[in-house]
Amino acid sequence: MYDILIQQMKTEVTRLGAQELKTPADVDAVLPNSKGTMLVVVNSTCGCAAGAARPALAKALQHTNAPDKVVTVFAGIDKEATARAREYFTDQPPSSPSFALMRDGQFVQMVHRYQIEGHNSDQVAATLMQVFDRFCVAEAKPSV
Repeated sequence: MYDILIQQMKTEVTRLGAQELKTPADVDAVLPNSKGTMLVVVNSTCGCAAGAARPALAKALQHTNAPDKVVTVFAGIDKEATARAREYFTDQPPSSPSFALMRDGQFVQMVHRYQIEGHNSDQVAATLMQVFDRFCVAEAKPSV
């Protein structure tokens, strides 16, 4: 039963287009080599992940400014992959669920559990969209 629940929690993120990173090698192949913006979703089984983080992700990814790529690791399940991903989040304490934004392979912004827990999905989506507006702005197209 637990495996089914975990798979549902993973699917809730991967159906949004997130690439699942299950091993440290997966993480090392993607995070430092990415071009553009990439959101790393640190998924979790906790209630705030279900009540706010995953629903907020779905809402935020509909925003005009969104990351070029989304990847995910699952804290507590894919432990080694999660630990490796966290090594890229410079000077940030472990936090799950959480979101880390990378740009051209470098960490730029974190949305920690404390910014998710106790907030509803609309509030967390608004926080994510603020991060996206700051770092994922599409280049202005010249007017004709």
